[in-house]
Amino acid sequence: MTASVSASLSSGEVRGTRRPDGTLAFLGIPYAQAPTGALRFAEPAPVEPWDGVRDATAYGPTPQRGDYGDTLIPEPSIPGDDTLSVNVFAPDSPAEPGGAQRPVLVYIHGGAFVQGSPASPWYDGGSFARAGIVVVTVSYRLGFDGFGLLPGAPTNRAVRDWIAALEWVRANVSAFGGDPDDVTIAGQSAGGGAVLTLLGMPDAQHLFRRVLAISAALTNVPPARAATATGRLAARLGIAPTREAFAGVDELTVLTAQQALESERHGNIIASVRSRLAEGLTWGPVVDGELIPRPTLDALAAGVGADKTLVLGTTDDEFTMITDGVAGPLRFVPPALALAALGVGHAMRWRYIRDNRAQRRLGTAAFLGRYATDRIFRDTVPLVARTRSGSPTWAYRFSWPSPTKRWALHCLDVPFWWGVLDADGVARLAGPHPPKELADAMHGAAVSFVRTGDPGWPRWTPDERATRMFGAAPSVPTVAADGYASVRALTG
Repeated sequence: MTASVSASLSSGEVRGTRRPDGTLAFLGIPYAQAPTGALRFAEPAPVEPWDGVRDATAYGPTPQRGDYGDTLIPEPSIPGDDTLSVNVFAPDSPAEPGGAQRPVLVYIHGGAFVQGSPASPWYDGGSFARAGIVVVTVSYRLGFDGFGLLPGAPTNRAVRDWIAALEWVRANVSAFGGDPDDVTIAGQSAGGGAVLTLLGMPDAQHLFRRVLAISAALTNVPPARAATATGRLAARLGIAPTREAFAGVDELTVLTAQQALESERHGNIIASVRSRLAEGLTWGPVVDGELIPRPTLDALAAGVGADKTLVLGTTDDEFTMITDGVAGPLRFVPPALALAALGVGHAMRWRYIRDNRAQRRLGTAAFLGRYATDRIFRDTVPLVARTRSGSPTWAYRFSWPSPTKRWALHCLDVPFWWGVLDADGVARLAGPHPPKELADAMHGAAVSFVRTGDPGWPRWTPDERATRMFGAAPSVPTVAADGYASVRALTG
């Protein structure tokens, strides 16, 4: 049985739910006004105060629209305009001894910056709340509405949404027992790229202390490419590439055109891999010279975010599954020839083959899938760790293979980090009996990092490159001396 509970915010009072597991949930709280009408392509506007008590017992509308089918993570779309909202999960118990406020975890969901939903059951913060942490999950504008480059409109509207949500946390999280000066930002996939982007942004440094980047798809879109993408979308819609013209086209029509262009761009599986490796994501954070002054790696090398603690890592085969469908046609194609077709130079090609002999023995399709995984996700780990030099950084790898999908694939690790193995959709990826010991180890590491700034294994250093291995023997802590040696050919 559940009961209601209220909290007083800067904009008014909200009513949430007291849950039987000893946690509180406040859902769909707006941190900015609905991005519609004149606000559609504007910066997030502050919430207008309300009278009375606002209901916060159900997830709010999502920027994701429609049914995206069989996604790896269950991601419901919820209709409505008030899409810029947060969900808060908090302990239903007194604060720490002495009245200390609780650490805060702010989570930004993934979905290639074009989809994803904070209403996923995999992002329920109950397990973290039971460990004494206040959790905030964030909704933000997606695709063209969030990232399209438009003359007369602010750049990086979705990034501005992240910042507005973090400013909301700073102003309001104490109402839920959270400490606004003890914030960890976390995200997976595009969300992992989002938190690395924030780590490299000078204007965001006051908003968090720690970063947990899970399978980060780090995206820095050059302005010229963003402008070209906007032009293509406008041409598809038959309009001028201006703010006024796009404002006259409803959101769903823009989304349909956006999806059609992506389908044309990718084509078959091999063409999709080649396109993704060559160009990256179409929509994502734009290096605009203002909000994002320079690419993230350059910013980190210049010392931005050096005082922040960082944990980052990936699964072993994030995207290897995408080439399973062409295993037959590729079975007689030598790996070197396949890499050459993707534009990999001779020296790098043979060095990469040498460093990945075990994967090569699994066939050319599996080898190409691992290469795509490494280029999109795994090479980010040593690149970022090396760039941060002496800053406190920890690396991990998730190598437990899915019993239903064969690989330690993209998104499989998410319910382990969140401690939600019984959530809807987990069994489809993790099987009916996922290892609880592994979830305890990973969720425990995340809790430790949020609470203390230390996940519980040695830091990455230029000499040691310590990497925590979460995998086949979950109850035995394993630290590899250089867990990302196999991507060295890609990182120099």
